[in-house]
Formats: sequence, structure tokens, C-alpha cells
Amino acid sequence: MIELNVNGQAVHVAPGTSVAAALYLAGDGSSRTSVGGQRRAPLCGMGICQECRVTIDGQRQLACQTTCSNGMHVETQP
Repeated sequence: MIELNVNGQAVHVAPGTSVAAALYLAGDGSSRTSVGGQRRAPLCGMGICQECRVTIDGQRQLACQTTCSNGMHVETQP
């Protein structure tokens, strides 16, 4: 199992798991808050919609296109 940190919470996932899937395991699956205040979650799963933007180890990345790695730190937008 791989251990990563999602918003301060330790999450354990199988090798090959996307960060988008880890967001669901860590809570409500959302990655950011829209301008209107609604929580947003991955939609297309292939990087086109940009709804899954998160900060991974200090860099903005797409959660659906990123595979989890041991020790990774993921932060969603409040």
C-alpha cells in the first residue's frame, strides 16, 4: 500500500491509484470550491475539464492524471 497525505489526513491506497480516487477515499471527493461557493469534483477523468486541480507537493496538478506516490502531500482548494 502507498501512504499519502490529503489535507492533513493519511490515506492508504493501492499502487496505481490516481490522486482523484484518493480524494474520494479521504472524504467527499471534491478538489476545489467554485467562485459561487460550490464544491467541485473530478468530472471527465481525462484532464480536459480541469475540475480536479489540486496542489501536489507544492505544484498545481490534475488529480485525475496523477498517480499516487508514497509520501505525497495533496491539498485541495478550500
